[in-house]
Amino acid sequence: MGQTLVEAVLADKSLRLVAALDAKGSPAVGRMVGGLKVGSDIGKAVAAGDVLIDFTRPEAAIGHLDACSRLGKAIVIGTTGFPEALRKAVLQAGRRIPIAMSPNFAIGVNAVFKLAEVAATILGDAYDVEIVEAHHRHKVDAPSGTALKMGEIVAAALKRDLKKVARHGREGETGVRPARQIGFHAIRGGDIVGEHTLIFAGAGERVEVTVRSQSRMTYALGALRAARFLRGKRAGLYDMNDVLGLK
Repeated sequence: MGQTLVEAVLADKSLRLVAALDAKGSPAVGRMVGGLKVGSDIGKAVAAGDVLIDFTRPEAAIGHLDACSRLGKAIVIGTTGFPEALRKAVLQAGRRIPIAMSPNFAIGVNAVFKLAEVAATILGDAYDVEIVEAHHRHKVDAPSGTALKMGEIVAAALKRDLKKVARHGREGETGVRPARQIGFHAIRGGDIVGEHTLIFAGAGERVEVTVRSQSRMTYALGALRAARFLRGKRAGLYDMNDVLGLK
């Protein structure tokens, strides 16, 4: 994803790449990428630019967030899998700097988020909701942040508490499906970039909304759009609804 982001920035005449980061000890550190040497000094990298784009792991993202907050720089966070304690750190940092955070920056995926809200509002409790997602074999969290976001949107539209109605996979004698349940199913294998299907199954018909990412470039281009959006923005926590003008 980092390499894809570098390619996207180099192709965008409105942006300039000033630093590339990787974890200490990574074989990438010291290599040349986009005309720059990959480093591991977070403070130095953040100081060199206006906005940091983070697609890493929660523990690394918090370090990047701290550096941006300390130096007054904006940050785009595409990292998923944040535990609740780290989410609070993001909210606190949003009081000091502008942050754009989303489980998925692809424009098509965010269109699907909006469609999910509309469909849930129209179909209501008469339709069972299931969410199926598929990713490459190296993805370490499940279900994906995008799938969880879909569930959150649908649950909010249907006035349900997702923590109480979510069901992650099924096995054995599960009994009759509870009417208000929202099911999640994660597939991991090969080099699947990312696929998400939201299913509304009713009596006599089924409504499905599917988005398939065929390239990581879709995530990168959305992240760059978010980076441009943050320019000149006040401190706060923004999402792709803000970036796309959907609020």
